[in-house]
Amino acid sequence: MAQVHPMAVVHPGARLHETVEVGPYAVIGEKVTIGEGTRVGPHVVIDGRTTIGARNRIFPFASVGGAPQDLKYAGEDTQLIIGDGNTIRESATLNIGTAGGGGVTRVGNNNLFMACSHVAHDCVVGNGCVIANSVALAGHVHVDDAVILGGLSAVHQFTRLGKHAFVAGGAMVTMDVPPYCMVQGDRAELAGLNLVGLQRHGFNEEQISRIKEAYKILFRSKLQLAEALARLKEEMGGHSEITYLMDFVSQSKRGLTR
Repeated sequence: MAQVHPMAVVHPGARLHETVEVGPYAVIGEKVTIGEGTRVGPHVVIDGRTTIGARNRIFPFASVGGAPQDLKYAGEDTQLIIGDGNTIRESATLNIGTAGGGGVTRVGNNNLFMACSHVAHDCVVGNGCVIANSVALAGHVHVDDAVILGGLSAVHQFTRLGKHAFVAGGAMVTMDVPPYCMVQGDRAELAGLNLVGLQRHGFNEEQISRIKEAYKILFRSKLQLAEALARLKEEMGGHSEITYLMDFVSQSKRGLTR
């Protein structure tokens, strides 16, 4: 049996691994599944069709799997799926998806959601991201792996943030943030490359040198975007980090932060 505090309320239909811990005054709904070793703190509310993986830690007053803050939502049986090893701090909110957005809000592994952060309906958050205090992700935002968002920043709906991007505290992001880049300000603008982040994640000097050159070609030359992409493909297209960058740029729908 899971270790459920006698003052917690767990619906008999909820499925909890035997190693799950649930603190006092927590409330867990009927359609919730929680995996091995996950710890649910006091006063946490987990509702909706929410699946939580292994070894997550959820701190007091977090709201996980609540209904979307979307006026079009009419009670559809949509989902929130959370992977393994995530930390969800005090008063953070993660909502289920909507039928119009694919029906699933999805969170990967080993992410940190700091106090009062918000992940709206139909968002996708990758692996190893840091969502700092009071960050707000609007609906349908896609955050790739190893992205850091500084405190009090916000991201417009349908926006995508590429791998290893860094969003400065207080930034208002309204367009796609290219991989490896830093952005800041209202409205957010490019502020160079996240070189420290790249080094910490094991990029070698040759890879970083190529990324620097690609950044210059894309954002500091006078080439049109199509011309810049063609040049990158010709000169560096065989390298995975550049191929990912080119794919991200060419697939952008909202346009790029510049």
